[in-house]
Amino acid sequence: MKKLLVLGASSSRESINRVFARFAAEQVSGVHLVEVDLSQLNLPLFSVDLERSDGIPPEARDFYATIAGCDALVVSLAEHNGSYTAAFKNLFDWTSRHESKVWADKPMLLLSTSPGGRGGASVMAAALQTFPHLGGKIIAHFSLPSFGDNFQPGQGITDPALKEAFDAQVALFQAAVSA
Repeated sequence: MKKLLVLGASSSRESINRVFARFAAEQVSGVHLVEVDLSQLNLPLFSVDLERSDGIPPEARDFYATIAGCDALVVSLAEHNGSYTAAFKNLFDWTSRHESKVWADKPMLLLSTSPGGRGGASVMAAALQTFPHLGGKIIAHFSLPSFGDNFQPGQGITDPALKEAFDAQVALFQAAVSA
């Protein structure tokens, strides 16, 4: 059975992106889910000086090893002030110092959501531009606007047009994972 890494890129214990990433991953058949919880990582703030004195933290090496050990990735990006969350950016920065191809050329379903009507569109645009240069093989992507209005636990995406668009992206990803 193929392994699917699931990451909600927020350190919030009640992260809607963690919920959304898990929901999306559960729509993919024939996979075992491997979840990474950013709230459980204890990484120092990235600094070249700290890297020189102490090296790359084990958590960053372990994160890359987890990615490398999986067959595909589902990543849902939270947006803070139009960009990545501090916790995700810090993990991303440390991991890229260990391995520049952070995403290890694994097929990726890239997601974002937020309470607002843009659904994390700014962070999605940033990731679509930069992730491919860092080993991100983005097969499909989807932003869900207004999470609280358009998603219900146990039901999923409630807006029919958004659900149809989401399902089409998951189908593209499923085909890549199954290949």
